[in-house]
Amino acid sequence: MQIINKAIAAVAQPYFKKINPKEFKMLKQFSLLTVMLTGLMLTNFSVQAESTPPAPVNAELENTERNVRDSNNTTLTPEDQKENEADRPITAAIRREIVENNSLSSNAHNIKIITRDGLVTLRGPVENAGEKIKLQAIAEKVKGVKQVDNQLESKTP
Repeated sequence: MQIINKAIAAVAQPYFKKINPKEFKMLKQFSLLTVMLTGLMLTNFSVQAESTPPAPVNAELENTERNVRDSNNTTLTPEDQKENEADRPITAAIRREIVENNSLSSNAHNIKIITRDGLVTLRGPVENAGEKIKLQAIAEKVKGVKQVDNQLESKTP
């Protein structure tokens, strides 16, 4: 404790020569209190961080197998989207039609749409087979689409 007081005095005294001794003593005490509280808070935070249990894995949210499948370069991912003048507007038009359709689920609104030379691939989870069919119909109606590869996965038949 005395070491901290001496350190504070050594550092702060040249800057506060005009402060009377009583005010200087209060400043030292306040600084010491601030340092101690900061240390206490940091210690408490690190103990809480270590003791937080991991979140339970929800089987419905677990998609490790899907991610492994997508990383083997045999299936199309959004990174395979061609960035040419013909394909970008097709993808944008399909996405716009899907997002504007309020009858579709949140999953359906977030499917992957990959367009390569007019060939559209739809991938991702949807709620049911009806949504899968509806999304394919939306994609087929867009001008410039030559073919739709529907790889959507329905949660329920």
